[in-house]
Amino acid sequence: YDEKCVFCRIARREEPGTALLPCEDEDLVCFRDIKPGAPHHYLVVPVKHMGNCKTLKTEHIPLVKRMMEVGKAVLQKNNFNDLNDVRMGFHWPPFCSIAHLHLHVLAPASQLGFLSRIYYRINSYWFIT
Repeated sequence: YDEKCVFCRIARREEPGTALLPCEDEDLVCFRDIKPGAPHHYLVVPVKHMGNCKTLKTEHIPLVKRMMEVGKAVLQKNNFNDLNDVRMGFHWPPFCSIAHLHLHVLAPASQLGFLSRIYYRINSYWFIT
């Protein structure tokens, strides 16, 4: 836990302005992005503080898979079922504003606005899927 990290505080329900969405995984939380790039834009975040995506190692593959499953489940609970029209990924440092691992879940990807198509471009220099 890092008390200076906003995502740590959100995960511990210490930020009353951020509502957590129902999540089946007790080690993860999910909430809406404050600057949505798509009609559905959620962040899936580990409760335990982890650094950004550059700190991921082979042993974190199961965690990333669970994060993706939570993202898909949240989309479906919010009546979005076309899982072929979804973009998920991480901003690559130094292009991430919060240094706590967080997966962006955006849908429908086909409705990303002009800037969002750039900002969340698949496997770009700043966003990895």
